Amino acid sequence: MEPYYAGWLSLLPPVIAITLALLTKEVISSLLIGILTGTFIYSVGMNSDVLFMGTIESAFDTMANKVDFNILVFCTLLGALVYTISMAGGTRAYGKWATRRIRSRKAALLSTGGLGAFIFIDDYFNCLTVGTVMKPVTDSYKISRAKLAYIIDATAAPICIIAPISSWAAAVGSNLRTTGAFTSDFAAFVSTIPYNFYALLSIAMVGLICLTNSDFGPMRTAEERAQHGELGAIDGSSEKQVQPAERGTVWDMLLPIGSLIVFAVLGLLYSGGYWGKDPAFHTMGAAFGNCTAAKALVWASVGALTVSFLLFVPRGLLSFRTFMDGAVEGMKAMLPANIILVLAWTISGVCRDLLQTPIFVQSLVADGGVSGAFLPAIVFLIAGFLSFSTGTAWGTFG
Repeated sequence: MEPYYAGWLSLLPPVIAITLALLTKEVISSLLIGILTGTFIYSVGMNSDVLFMGTIESAFDTMANKVDFNILVFCTLLGALVYTISMAGGTRAYGKWATRRIRSRKAALLSTGGLGAFIFIDDYFNCLTVGTVMKPVTDSYKISRAKLAYIIDATAAPICIIAPISSWAAAVGSNLRTTGAFTSDFAAFVSTIPYNFYALLSIAMVGLICLTNSDFGPMRTAEERAQHGELGAIDGSSEKQVQPAERGTVWDMLLPIGSLIVFAVLGLLYSGGYWGKDPAFHTMGAAFGNCTAAKALVWASVGALTVSFLLFVPRGLLSFRTFMDGAVEGMKAMLPANIILVLAWTISGVCRDLLQTPIFVQSLVADGGVSGAFLPAIVFLIAGFLSFSTGTAWGTFG
């Protein structure tokens, strides 16, 4: 579609999306209305013959052009993998194993942070796995769910955003590559790691709190309540429980996760041409720089799910029907994340490709005489506001 320079009107879609997210506390509808606002402005500017249909058509054409199907498949299969591992009893077995070996409160906190740092493939996978595995351990030492949630959250996304083998590498790298400054998703992502101060400082903060057992704000109140046996969520919400198999072992969690990591590395090397005909990519560094992360992660998730099937079904931990039903339930759990990702890509395309927001912002900053030294701080403040308003990190990247 031909772009249209909308000037200050190009800022309306994200502003409307942010305002609605703050008012409604609901991200999906806010992003959708922001998208339709942008395509309406585009249709008016392009003098569309049928304004209503022009708005709808532009929205879904942009969506079709911006969606990365590989990333959606990877996230969906990852949900299936997490759910089937829980059903097989792997996470519960690991929790019991860890409880016997972790013998102090500080060790429980450090183990939670360490496991959060180890599971770097995906933040959802991280939160689901670490929360399930470490909850019985932290409960035994009267560590509040609020503190457990803080440690998990402050390691999940920060670890994923500096780990080249992760769903974030695929999503963020694809956004950065569109700037034209990088040759591949992987190269774009890796180049940002040393400058990702927020993630690095968040991880350091987790380590400090675990070592010193320090608490602050509402977390201190939650910790005081935990000492009296009140460990649950403050709002009293219930948790959806997965009924695990009784004979599951630690290896039923470690082998699928390990295979996911191994397959991801091999997939990245393969897609980057490590075993290809061009000798220029026959080194690991060159292959990683030339790889397509999204495709490699899809291959890895398929491989890990296959390993899980061969590990669980022949041994009778799960029947074929139960395994498939569990995989479907895990896929369903990832639907909200996939919807947000699609809408984030779309509103990014509407602003960047249709309304030319970057050109307007560039001219605004240039004409305003803003020093380049202040740009990182300005970007950080804008990103923080967007993330707080919409509740989605990937939406903020978009």
